[in-house]
This record gives sequence, C-alpha cells and structure tokens, in this order.
Amino acid sequence: MEEVQRHSVHTLVFRSLKRTHDFFVANQSLMPEIDESLEKMKFNIKARDTYGLVFDRTAKAKHLAALRGDSGRPEHPVQDSVLAITAGGESDHAINTQTALLPTSSAGSQNSTSNTVQILPKKAPTIPKPKWHAPWKLYRVISGHLGWVRCVAVEPGNEWFATGAADRVIKIWDLASGKLKLSLTGHVSTVRGLCVSPRHPYLFSCGEDRQVKCWDLEYNKVIRHYHGHLSAVYTMSLHPTIDVLVTAGRDSTARVWDMRTKANIHTLGGHTNTVASVVCQAANPQVITGSHDSTVRLWDLAAGKSMGTLTNHKKSVRSIVLHPSLYMFASASPDNIKQWRCPEGNFIQNLNGHNAIVNAMAVNPEGVLVSGGDNGTMFFWDWRTGYNFQRFQAAVQPGSMDSEAGIFSMTFDVSGSRLITTEADKTIKIYKEDDEASEESHPVNWRPEILKRRKY
Repeated sequence: MEEVQRHSVHTLVFRSLKRTHDFFVANQSLMPEIDESLEKMKFNIKARDTYGLVFDRTAKAKHLAALRGDSGRPEHPVQDSVLAITAGGESDHAINTQTALLPTSSAGSQNSTSNTVQILPKKAPTIPKPKWHAPWKLYRVISGHLGWVRCVAVEPGNEWFATGAADRVIKIWDLASGKLKLSLTGHVSTVRGLCVSPRHPYLFSCGEDRQVKCWDLEYNKVIRHYHGHLSAVYTMSLHPTIDVLVTAGRDSTARVWDMRTKANIHTLGGHTNTVASVVCQAANPQVITGSHDSTVRLWDLAAGKSMGTLTNHKKSVRSIVLHPSLYMFASASPDNIKQWRCPEGNFIQNLNGHNAIVNAMAVNPEGVLVSGGDNGTMFFWDWRTGYNFQRFQAAVQPGSMDSEAGIFSMTFDVSGSRLITTEADKTIKIYKEDDEASEESHPVNWRPEILKRRKY
C-alpha cells in the first residue's frame, strides 16, 4: 500500500488559492458595460448632494435678477466645470447649472453684485440662562429607626409619609410635626421599597425577603402578598391610572401585578443584572427601568415587551425619576445624570459633577432636580439648563461615622416645597427652601462658556 503524502496547511491553502485564481482568471479581462444614462444620473446625484444648497439659492437669485431685468453674468471658470459635470441635465429638479456656484464679486464688475447670494454661517446655539431657585436648607431631622433608612413614600393627601429601613419596620410619620404615628412590622428583612396608592387606602412594600405586601391602612394589616420574585425586591411603582403594581429587584426582572387578583400579568425580562429602579407613567413608555447592567429600558405595558434600550450610561443605573409635568425623565449613574425625552428616549443632556454612586433623585414642579450620593453629597440642579445651583454634604448625626453619610432615597412632598431624604445614619432629614434668600444674595453664577457637554 502506498503511503498518503501529508502536506502542510500552508501548502493546502496555497493550492486552494491557486485553483480559485485559475477558475476565475478567464473573467478578469471582461469589464462591465458602462451605461451612460446611469453615469449621468450618478453625477447629477453627486452634484445635487454636494452643491444642492448653492443650486437652490443661486437659482432664486437668478430668478430675482431676471425679475429686475438684470441678466448680466460674469464668466466664472468653476461654474463651467460644474456645468460640464451636470451636462446630462436634471430636468426633475430644474437646476440652473449656469449659476451652479456663487460668482465671486469683484470691484470691476457691477453686474455680479446682484447675482451674489451671501451664505451666512449658522449661529451657534445659545444655552438659555437658568431660572433662579432659592437655596435649600436643613429643616428637621427625625430619628427613630434602628437601621439604615432605605425608602420613603409620601401620601397623596400630603398629611403623612412612610419610611422603610434595615430594622425591618415600616414607620409612618406626620409630615407637619415629624412625630411617629404608626409602626408596621411583618417583613423579615430590610424594607427596600414603598408606595402609597392615590385611589385606595393601600400601602405597598417590598424588601430583601422577596416579599411584596399590600397593607390596608384602615386596619393596619397585610391583606395581600404577591409571590413570584426569586430574590430580593429592591424597587416598586404604582401605575397612575391602572390598578397594577410593578416591582423589580435582584432577579434581573420587573414584574407587573394585578393589584386585586395578585396575578403576575407580565414578567419583563431582558436586563442582565439587578433592576434598581422602576417608574410608571400613564403615557408610553408606561414602564421605565434602570439596572446595574448600565442600561435603561422602556417597556410597553400592554404587550409586556421592551420598546427600546438606552445604552449611553457606562456604569450601573440606580435611580430614574419622571418630570411631573414635562414628557421627560432622568437617569442617574456614577458617571453622570442623563436627561431623556419620551417616548423614544431621545438624549437631551448630561448633568456632570457627582463623583459618587447616585442612589436617589427627586424633581419638583418648579424644575428643581435633586440627586443624592452614596457619600452624602446632595446636588441641586435646574432641570431645563442642567445648571448646578447648590451642592452640599449632608451632616451625619453625632455618634455616627463619616462613612454613614449616605443618602439612600429621597422624594418631594405633594406640594414640592419639602424634600425628604432617608440616610445611612438611621435618620430622616427634611429640607425646605431658604425664605431669606434672594436673587441678590444668591446670584446665578452662570458661565456657559465653561460648559462642555458631551452629546451621548
């Protein structure tokens, strides 16, 4: 038996290339036939694409000159070259090729001035001056929880607010006096999310024990449990017009629940990491989620499917807030805060300045956006222009370590005049506007030339 001769890979590849070359070499000399009409069309399209604006303006100028009875035109060599390019004619667009480019006006030619059209440079976009907002100051500190205070929700009647903490207790406080009204126990781990229904006497809560509870505030008892999450539930939101509840958490999903039947209507899957924030609104997109996978997703609630994914952030998105009156929302990440326009999620601008993890944001009807960081820093922004008009470090309580200066959640009351924050030093802080401040004492330090906004 003859031994089969083994060749190297390089030899086999070379032979394959040679066979391919020999196979196709016969067709190499045959060039495709040139269609003159297609060539003319190509030149016309290129000329229109490059000089379309000039064609239109000079055609108008020629028309005006003809109306005035001024038909003189100086010879121009560049025009003749464009005339040659577009000699095929473009009857559909009625381009006047004799005035394809602007004639250069000279001192000796009087007729050229009437044909010359000045193309003015576009004005640079001006950044509007921000509206003046009064600075905010600390108004009240409430203590009572025995652990990190992780979430807060204000009742629609603006009489009380609820907080949930790592001590597994939900506490209800009087908004006017700051006094404790009620404590609700039932969770067996940290309470991470709260919301109050505007149409029912219900308070909803979720926590790291994977439980989602509905409390009847007339009896102060749990009346429903929503079972389905596979891990800790970090955030929740009520739909403003439909009786559905949306919860999300560490199992990378957001779940839509029928408030009354406890049925899991949709499971919104697509994120690849913890979903840290969810908000609902009446118009599309009805649900918006932010995740530790650095993306923001827009969801169609009726179909239970994703309408789009915003991938502009480079780090985890831990907070999303809807503007109360504009069709816009903001998302917060350690790299920056980004503003978007609904429904497609068109990017508007970046708000730069935070150099920490941003856990929470809130916005009031006056256009004051507040963001709170993991290191206790609070930034106050003008929503429209992105101007940072105030920033300060939240003070920790006596006896607390500096590392406990973290802000976990925040919200404005219904009127927008009080800001409630929950913090790592186990306190709840309430802020209000400084009544004594004026535009003269706290002027707007607006220097738009130093703003370098990245458009992504």
